[in-house]
Amino acid sequence: MKFRFTIGRKIGIGFGVLIFLTLVAFLLTNITLRSSREKTNKVTEVYTPSVIYLKDLNSLIISSQMLTITWVYTQSNDPHKKELRDLIQHQYPALRNTLRDYEPKWNDEKNRKALDSVFVQIDSLFSQEKIIMTQLNSFSAYEDPATVFIIHPMVDEDGVISVQSKAIVDKLKTIVETEQETANSVTTDMLTSFVSLDRIVKTLGTILVIGGIIIAIFTVRSIVRPVKFLKDMLISMGRGVLPRGRNKETADEIGEMARAMNNLVEALDRTTEFANEVGRGNFESHYEPLSSEDQLGNSLLKMRKDLYESEQVLERKVIERTEEVVRQKQEIEVKNKELEVLYKHVTDSIRYAKRIQESILPPESFMHKLLPESFVLFKPKDIVSGDFYWISEKNGKVIFSAIDCTGHGVPGAFMSLVGYNLLKEIIDSMEELNPAKILDQLSAGVRSTLHQFDKTSAKDGMDIALCILDTKKMELQYAGAFNPLYLIRNQNIQEIKADKLLIGFSYSDDQHEKTYTSHTVKLNKGDRIYITSDGYPDQFGGPRGRKFMVSNFRQLLIDIHEQPLDTQKKKLDERFEEWKGNLDQVDDICVIGVKV
Repeated sequence: MKFRFTIGRKIGIGFGVLIFLTLVAFLLTNITLRSSREKTNKVTEVYTPSVIYLKDLNSLIISSQMLTITWVYTQSNDPHKKELRDLIQHQYPALRNTLRDYEPKWNDEKNRKALDSVFVQIDSLFSQEKIIMTQLNSFSAYEDPATVFIIHPMVDEDGVISVQSKAIVDKLKTIVETEQETANSVTTDMLTSFVSLDRIVKTLGTILVIGGIIIAIFTVRSIVRPVKFLKDMLISMGRGVLPRGRNKETADEIGEMARAMNNLVEALDRTTEFANEVGRGNFESHYEPLSSEDQLGNSLLKMRKDLYESEQVLERKVIERTEEVVRQKQEIEVKNKELEVLYKHVTDSIRYAKRIQESILPPESFMHKLLPESFVLFKPKDIVSGDFYWISEKNGKVIFSAIDCTGHGVPGAFMSLVGYNLLKEIIDSMEELNPAKILDQLSAGVRSTLHQFDKTSAKDGMDIALCILDTKKMELQYAGAFNPLYLIRNQNIQEIKADKLLIGFSYSDDQHEKTYTSHTVKLNKGDRIYITSDGYPDQFGGPRGRKFMVSNFRQLLIDIHEQPLDTQKKKLDERFEEWKGNLDQVDDICVIGVKV
């Protein structure tokens, strides 16, 4: 039999070449992708996480240094102290274990040894920080000169904490740079492989395109016109567009296909018209299926019936839902009005309480009568205040005090009324004024009023700074609970510390109740006296959102003490608002200044 190079064989050879080239391109792509995947995994699963965790370790060291400095210079139970403990006890061990998992996968032996060295240095650094945390573990430790002398140099710029932290950060920077370079090198190799693959794929792609074009031209020329026309009709119907032309019907198989296609197009025309009528709501429109087996036609008839029934149900539901929405809207409007009335009643009550509270505060004219050169900066956090101030005269002496009750707002205001009445009763009944005895009786009165008789009771009470000024003897008596007294003389500020005993809280043991201490200060002409609640130094603000702090408050007093008293009050208020910025005021504020 003579071999014939038929159209089928030509098409087979053409497609065989295309398949062979496709397989070559697939194999080369698969090999390159496998190699690239290994390199990518190395970068994403080893180098990149290692760099991230190394940077986290770097940030952790810097944070520990800053938190240690905060520990050294902050006496209160600052949240940052808990953060430092958590950093040393939990965050660092977890990060170290993570890096230990990645370390064996590094190619650079020098980096692995360097990381081991870093861990040793970090352990040494945290040992120093633990010493600081152990030494400064109470308020009394911050007042111990020997402890301060030892601890403060450790956190200074040249101290052991700063030096060790810098050494660790520098070494971590070198490790990060080395690992980053390794990752970049692997990435560069991977990109080079992709460039080579790109060239090969483009070459094979060009051959495939040219071969495909040749086979396509040959195939188009080899297929008869009726088949092409049928294809065009099917494509048009595939897009949802019914063709307008009709196939020529012949007596062969293609003619039978054309006849069936023409019948299908006509049936779809009738179906489309019926669907449009149903869509417009004409449920009486006539439609006949092609036969009893016409699934589409019978489904359309059932759809028409279901849509009609659904429309009736939906109309009823719309009416019901509309009525329900209207009813709910009316109920919401009634509730909103009730809430508005309730809010107004509460606000009006608090504002009335403010007027009552303001009535117990001495007026400015009375204060200037007793203390001609003085000021009071009084800034409640809310409408009513937990802070209040007291000024009175007895036996030729002026008694003035700044009192900070537990809480602020309405609870603080209630406490302020309790404190005011008790303080007035005590001072009126005491023949020989003594500030410590006044505080002892005030504390006992608060305990009795609030039924706080042991250490298990709630700590509701007051901080206070109370002064008795005798201008004839040029003498000042002072006693305080947590709130100190500041005396500025000849550009130097002196702090007279308060007792760490909360007014109203029981500190008693089996024998005796602890009492307050009186301090007597000889005054000179021109001395400035300041007492304050803790609201001013505890205010958060500034560029980093931190507390103003007592040290800054003391420096501010030194900076403004020579100015007139009204100017001092204005400067204090302006500095407070500047520091607070857009943050909320955290507590009530009461600052009293007196010039002797």
